[in-house]
Amino acid sequence: MNAQAQDWDDLRLFLAVAREGSLSGAARVLGVTHSTVFRRIGAFEERLGVRLFERLPGGYALTAAGEEMRDSVLRIEDEIAALALKVTGQDQRPSGTIRLTTTDMLAVGVLPRHLAAFRADWPEIELDVVVADHVLDLTRREADVALRIGNPGQEVLVGRRVGRLAFAVYAAEGQPAAPDPAAADWIGYGTAHGPLSRALARWWPEARHVMRTNSINAAHAATRAGIGIAALPCAIADCDPGLTRTMPMPEDFSLDLWLLTHEDLRHTARIRIFMDFMATALTRDSDLLEGRCPLCRGVEAGE
Repeated sequence: MNAQAQDWDDLRLFLAVAREGSLSGAARVLGVTHSTVFRRIGAFEERLGVRLFERLPGGYALTAAGEEMRDSVLRIEDEIAALALKVTGQDQRPSGTIRLTTTDMLAVGVLPRHLAAFRADWPEIELDVVVADHVLDLTRREADVALRIGNPGQEVLVGRRVGRLAFAVYAAEGQPAAPDPAAADWIGYGTAHGPLSRALARWWPEARHVMRTNSINAAHAATRAGIGIAALPCAIADCDPGLTRTMPMPEDFSLDLWLLTHEDLRHTARIRIFMDFMATALTRDSDLLEGRCPLCRGVEAGE
């Protein structure tokens, strides 16, 4: 690959000299020094074993071999330009595949209806949704877009905060609430979901955990089954008639939602369209995400 890149650089330099008719003109067009052009043209001719230019008092003139070389290089240049336009055109069409990574909780509880609406508007864009416990690396192109809880702060990633995810404590519908949270049976997260787990441990250090899981969805199901109470996202739990919100989280606890992509992809049409669509959709969901949606279960706004 390095040799091929060098060959193309030499061809570009040769073409610049052929067009400008002088070393100084070619140097000016390419942004290099006169001596660099002189040295590289000499080395190129020596490597090919043919003289491409006649050195004349008024400048450089193509030999017969040089004219044949020029015609071939012009065809190569045209083909490369056509290929670049074709590739760019494909990227600018609203089509292709977007690889989206997110958590199981967001993939199940928040995204489906928005993805359905997106597909209805943009049927030529396919979605590859990767639900991963670990964070896929957008800098290594393991995914194109990420919807994450918390901003990783990597300089090569661009995006926006699209909402705040509020939490509250929930119990199964009809289950009597314990007067003291520390006396209740809790479903906890162990070392998973770090900010949430640390906050719960600080507020209720004596809580009795009868079950631990690394999955919000599993905690949701266990709470609904009556195993214990759990801190759950309001966006999911408020819409489940099998759950009752028993208490708010202290300190108005919530987590930021970030929609991110790699800076090299931000101007690709399908990525730009998806980012704008999802940012708008999630922003409109702010009442639901932040636990103020009375439409799901009759929960009073601001509870």
